[in-house]
Amino acid sequence: MSWTWCTRRGLAGVAALLSVLVLGGLLLAAPAVAHEERPVKFPDGSGSVPTYRKGEPDLLVCKTGRAGRADFERRIARYPRGLKERNERLFARCGGKDGYRHLQAAVDAVDRPGMTIAILPGVYKEEPTQPKPSGACARLKARDSSLGYQILSYAQQKRCPSNQNLVAIIGKKDLQVEGTGLSRSDVIIDGQYKKLNVIRADESDGVYFKNFTAQRSTFNSLYVLAGDGFVIDDVLTRWNDEYGFLTFASDHGLYKNCESSGNGDSGIYPGSASDINNGRGYDVPRYSIEITGCYSHHNMVGYSGTAGDSVYVHDNVFAQNMGGASMDSAFPGHPGLPQNHARFERNEIRDNNQNYYRYVRDGTCAKPPARRGYERGVVCPQISMPPGTGIITAGGNWNIYEDNWISGHQRAGVFLSAVPAFIRGEGALGKQFDTSHHNRYAGNHFGEDRAGRSRPNDTDVWWDGQGGGNCWQASAGASSPRSLPECGGRRGEVSGDTDRVVGEPAKLAQLMVCSEYDARARRLPAGCDWYGARGVERVEVQIALGVAVVLVLVGGVLWWRLRSSLAAGGVAGRVAGGAAVAGLLGLVLDVVGSAGSSADTLVPVAGLVLLGAWWAATGWVLRGQRRAFAWVTVAMGVLTLLDAFDKAVFMIPWVPVSPAWVRMLVGVVWVVWAVVVVARLRVPLRGEAASGEPASAGAVS
Repeated sequence: MSWTWCTRRGLAGVAALLSVLVLGGLLLAAPAVAHEERPVKFPDGSGSVPTYRKGEPDLLVCKTGRAGRADFERRIARYPRGLKERNERLFARCGGKDGYRHLQAAVDAVDRPGMTIAILPGVYKEEPTQPKPSGACARLKARDSSLGYQILSYAQQKRCPSNQNLVAIIGKKDLQVEGTGLSRSDVIIDGQYKKLNVIRADESDGVYFKNFTAQRSTFNSLYVLAGDGFVIDDVLTRWNDEYGFLTFASDHGLYKNCESSGNGDSGIYPGSASDINNGRGYDVPRYSIEITGCYSHHNMVGYSGTAGDSVYVHDNVFAQNMGGASMDSAFPGHPGLPQNHARFERNEIRDNNQNYYRYVRDGTCAKPPARRGYERGVVCPQISMPPGTGIITAGGNWNIYEDNWISGHQRAGVFLSAVPAFIRGEGALGKQFDTSHHNRYAGNHFGEDRAGRSRPNDTDVWWDGQGGGNCWQASAGASSPRSLPECGGRRGEVSGDTDRVVGEPAKLAQLMVCSEYDARARRLPAGCDWYGARGVERVEVQIALGVAVVLVLVGGVLWWRLRSSLAAGGVAGRVAGGAAVAGLLGLVLDVVGSAGSSADTLVPVAGLVLLGAWWAATGWVLRGQRRAFAWVTVAMGVLTLLDAFDKAVFMIPWVPVSPAWVRMLVGVVWVVWAVVVVARLRVPLRGEAASGEPASAGAVS
């Protein structure tokens, strides 16, 4: 083994150990899950995306009472003639043997694959399935979720479909469910917060949903589980505790022309999409789910996907959420982790600056769901989310973000951080650093909307620094760090690539603190600016301030003792005095920079340069009196200057950790050693002349 290899592995090991200690709090602080489900496997991939059938429906759903008929006639009065006549004809037919008053009754009547259910204009509350379970269904033996519901097996869902679902489609194949109205708001399926899901399709391959609204659940409006082939076409979901659309462990899926708003987690959630491209590079044969033409707004996040693998997301709008879009590897129990191979193209991701944590703080989200005011704009965020961010990738690989419009964000256009494997429940050491690799951000329109108007982000890029093969376009604006690896013209080409096993220590500390959010306990982490911390309240500022206090005390006493031991007018004395002033100013800039925006990278970098100069000059002054300590002090100066270079000019390749980690480790040793040196530093006795220059034969420590 070469010395270089051993040194690299040694530094990586020490930094990895410290990073695990820092991030260890995440395991206790982060919520256990975002979505809990029974153990499921991916479909075998033999299915296909279903096609829309235009023929006459097999079954009809309508409201035939006086109030139902009046509502129906009111809704169709404005329809074009042809559509109005069709609905009138279907309504007359609905009174016969093919007609039902409730959607669940029609689903129960489906007896073969390939049937179509048409829902006529009206509001459907599904009164027969609203009541709480009774009899044997009230005594099912199943594991309780930490989120407050039972995790039922497929057999239990089939036996008791209304335990958790207003409408349950269990095992039906090639079923098409469509509204016949002019718009999706003409057919409303309303959960009234009485069930976990408004509509659940479970192992129902080939299901097609079209032209209706599903709303007001305690979890999901429209849920597709373990399906090989589904389409969500022109459907609106809104006002749910968690998700508008949730598809899980599914393949051959298509969302198109959909809309979702007012959801406590995300509007669109293709979680654990079939992991068909694991082990591949950028070139893949197909994607498991396609999402196009959708509009997701006023949610906690517009789009999210734990293990959102092999999803092609293009030509959508994610706007006015807390976060635009998010992929992650942060929650256990999701097949397909770590997340990989999402592709985002031509999406408009803008103005995602909502901050709904105020509804947790003031107690609104502690009320029963029906009393929270979701219909009036309340959203109860379920997980930790940095408001004001366009695209968040928390532990993902081989993702492509190209030709998107990312604008108007008060925090960052894109946000990339790693997530160690133990967060998702995997303890193998070799997996702990397997996320945040080969993510490509190229050809995006940062700070510009689709119309070409200038709408700057506060910062275009925020990156914790971990991973290899990540790259960004050269045209990206303000970033943290200031220097970034650049994407080449071809996918896979990276200029200035780095491969680091752990991110920046200050950023890891921030992520650890911010992850302590708990919606149910109404715990908003103190020290995190995501939740309103400002100035000295922020953990970054507290860390910088604490370091500054220690260095001012130790460095100040060291300078005072040096001043006493050196001739005031000598070169060494002047160097020591100037270095002390530079160091003090550097500490001030470091604290000020930590309190500012992440776009303000020059201020903390200038602080590092001044601190580096202080350490280097102080080491030079001490070289004759405390030789070993002097060289360690010079090394601290060099490491600090390297850290500044790494952050502002060019990320140093070939090293497994940033200079900040080495500087932090050496700095702890230096502070302890400096205290000892200060205690032993020789001060001239009264009447004894100072040397003016350090003695050439001073003591060595």
